[in-house]
Amino acid sequence: MYRFLLLFSLFTLFVASSCEPDPPLPCEGCPVDPEDRVITGPSTPTPFTLEVPDHMPRPIVDETNPLTVEGIALGRRLFYDKIMGRDSAFACADCHLQEKAFTDGRALAVGVGGQPGTRSAMSIVNLAFNPTAFNWDGGQLKIWEQAIHPVENMLEMDEDWERVLVRLRRSEDYPQRFRAAFGVGRTGEITREMAVKAIAQFEHTIVSADSHFDRVVYLNSEFFTEEEQFGADSLFFIENVPIGADHPGCGHCHNAPSFGDNLFKNNGIEDVASLDDFPDKGFGVVSGSRSDNGKFRSTTLRNIALTGPYMHDGRFATLEEVLDHYASGGHAVENKDPNITGFTLTEEKKAALLAFLNSLTDESLLTDERYSNPFE
Repeated sequence: MYRFLLLFSLFTLFVASSCEPDPPLPCEGCPVDPEDRVITGPSTPTPFTLEVPDHMPRPIVDETNPLTVEGIALGRRLFYDKIMGRDSAFACADCHLQEKAFTDGRALAVGVGGQPGTRSAMSIVNLAFNPTAFNWDGGQLKIWEQAIHPVENMLEMDEDWERVLVRLRRSEDYPQRFRAAFGVGRTGEITREMAVKAIAQFEHTIVSADSHFDRVVYLNSEFFTEEEQFGADSLFFIENVPIGADHPGCGHCHNAPSFGDNLFKNNGIEDVASLDDFPDKGFGVVSGSRSDNGKFRSTTLRNIALTGPYMHDGRFATLEEVLDHYASGGHAVENKDPNITGFTLTEEKKAALLAFLNSLTDESLLTDERYSNPFE
């Protein structure tokens, strides 16, 4: 009887333990997670209200990630810290340089391994005003969701989030910063979501609204040159295009003050036989609709003189090439945006348009200490 009870107990223990879920497997080569340590220090984040000039749209509020002073400060450090990339050798800022209006000056972004990616690094300026979706293809609905993927993308930062979290938890500095921003009490409570939300809070504050254009139109403190005025009035801002007019007006997709509607359009840059033949289907992959193939986000033209090469694949090295493309009317594909119609572009008109586009450069953005590298 005793042997029977013993065998029954062992069998019961075996069955019970076999029903427990397997522990998650560590990532290949991940360091062992450090001891879960208590974090001391302030733990009540200070609410932050983003103030923008009156002539700009109101910032989009993300209720899942409210701005705090401590969260923004943490995000700024994470954005510039190479601890986020493979072998602690690559930062978000390596593809988003402040002096280039937070782009990298390359046709295609280059990651930690030196290999080019598949798309151009987008400017992260004025993301707070985007009411649609993020990335070239609209693949993410929130800024913080967008920040998740570059870390793990092998053509970008090429790291595993578990390794990043171990570094952050082991740090002498970051645990107290996470506690201040998110109220955590132990290092084991620091999560990927907290890290990307902090980065998104910082990115949310990067506002560009102090260009020559703003000072002329909204502040009345400067004046356009005749050439800039001609580019604005006769070529860029044409609200009601008269019948038979040659130029359709750039402002239909890039109107002030945002200078980009963040909608998804095919602007005729790709010569394909059908909607199925785009080498990069863009928004079509996200929406699942064939009619959206080849569409990409219509981004802001603010600081456009600094953010070349242009288009999602960086195919145009200069703004002159961009204007030549639009003047040509683009390639005839059935879902091409109706505003891409072609027009006569004389050298005089081209110079005027370029002069106006240059007026959208915000020089103060390039040196604003609020957005600069905190480690320098």
